Amino acid sequence: MKEEKNPITIRMAEISDAEALLGIYAPYVEKTAVTFEYEVPTIEEFRGRIEKIKRRYPYLAAVENGTVVGYSYAKPFGERAAYERAAETVLYVSENHRGKGIGTLLYGRLEEILRRQNIVNLYASVAVTERKDDMYLTKASPAFHAVCGYREIGYFTKCGYKFGNWYDMVWMEKFIGYHNPTPKAFLPVTEIAEKI
Repeated sequence: MKEEKNPITIRMAEISDAEALLGIYAPYVEKTAVTFEYEVPTIEEFRGRIEKIKRRYPYLAAVENGTVVGYSYAKPFGERAAYERAAETVLYVSENHRGKGIGTLLYGRLEEILRRQNIVNLYASVAVTERKDDMYLTKASPAFHAVCGYREIGYFTKCGYKFGNWYDMVWMEKFIGYHNPTPKAFLPVTEIAEKI
């Protein structure tokens, strides 16, 4: 008899998930150049980051068998009012769960919610390396974003320094709606919570 796979559930992250989410993020800080952060944030700082995001944007958790295995969120692309229909997307998947489609599920659900918030433009800031044998960074992230429909729109050369190496960064962009002459107002995620 064929064993049935347990499905991945995507839900809104809670502050109580902070320890699990930080557990996913910490290896990226400590062992990779995926994030340019040098030190793993404290649990208090990480909780504060989650709380701040959740006031206006979705913060999602991917759960398998009761364990959080990935997360994704959106944050402001810019602080000025004119940027309200644009958001930056962020995604992290547990080391042991990469390559299983979790990132695609998280980004798909994130986009659904962002459309309801009347966001049109999505941006991702992605670290890149030209070295084939870089032990801290692969080419997986830009490739993943390209598969998800993002395109490269800006390239920043040697703008990040970590683990004794200089790293480049690209901005990638995706449109998830139309640029209407009179666009609908941005809706904070708290205003559409009952529809999620």
